[in-house]
Amino acid sequence: MAINKIKVLIIDDSALVRHILKSGLANDPEIEVVGMANDPFEASERIVELRPDVLTLDVEMPKMDGIEFLKQLLPQYPIPVIMISSSTERGSRITMQALEVGAVDFLTKSRTDIQGSLNSLITQLRAKIKMAAKVDVRKMMNSLFSAEARVQEVTGLDLDKVIAIGVSTGGFETMRYILKSLPRTMPGMVVTQHMPPGYTKTYAERLSDCTQLNVVEAKDGDQIFPGKVLVAPGGLQMEVEGKGTYTVRCYEGEKVNGHCPSVDVLFNSMAKRVGRKGIGLILTGMGDDGADGMLAMKNAGAHTIAQDEESSVVFGMPKMAIERGATKEIVSLKKIPDKLIATLVASGNKSGKY
Repeated sequence: MAINKIKVLIIDDSALVRHILKSGLANDPEIEVVGMANDPFEASERIVELRPDVLTLDVEMPKMDGIEFLKQLLPQYPIPVIMISSSTERGSRITMQALEVGAVDFLTKSRTDIQGSLNSLITQLRAKIKMAAKVDVRKMMNSLFSAEARVQEVTGLDLDKVIAIGVSTGGFETMRYILKSLPRTMPGMVVTQHMPPGYTKTYAERLSDCTQLNVVEAKDGDQIFPGKVLVAPGGLQMEVEGKGTYTVRCYEGEKVNGHCPSVDVLFNSMAKRVGRKGIGLILTGMGDDGADGMLAMKNAGAHTIAQDEESSVVFGMPKMAIERGATKEIVSLKKIPDKLIATLVASGNKSGKY
């Protein structure tokens, strides 16, 4: 039986990069590179001609930058786009902007990647292309980008709780919607988002700009307290430590489930240190990272919530947590903020906190 291959269009101004990506993808029987373009104008013609399933797009392009290209492209051609980003501060900033306007995911390239070992880069790109091909971009943009956040001031929240969040592919807009909808009076939050070094600082800053909460890239020893959101640094594992008063430990560690930072590492530490004072939230993402850790949290008495399939960009991580019996509730994205608040109010009332 013939395989319906995923048709990919590579857009990059570097002939060397185009050749490397095409050669690397050619060995995958599920992927076919149907064309290449060296700038957005050529790409526009090739998209109409070739009707690709997925685009790879360099974030910094001649004649028109990648952000402007996405803004013009996606309303007319809602094609999954994977950004190919340089590992620089400017590259990370542009990548975050691309995720804001509708790119599905990104991959980091560096001079070492292009001139040296390419196995890791190509392996990651293959996996991301296969994931991206399953994303309904029109649905994603209609649900995520049309969602209007509303903030309500709430009293009586149980501020002794700690909220731990695990998220991956499709997570930028998902996190932005949730945090924009929460009051500044929330208990402390810790977040593991699958991102490489050099991106989580920009990610945290852009989230902080749109919410009443203080979102920062975590540093080893940072204290968890109300109104603050600590994001695990790219390339480091993050755990919760302490008892009653909690801090985070950020350290160089082995990858877990292929990730550093890993959601399982965070969630397992929550189960061990925080127990029934924890709330676990697992959101859109590819793979099964976080499923075992969330089960440990549930078994330790924490309240555990998974995003539902309909509102997930990629229903991988939530699905695996649900299948392993790790979740107490399955909630759509638009209802997650209210669910968190209701859970905290109920806990506060039980504790006699008003």
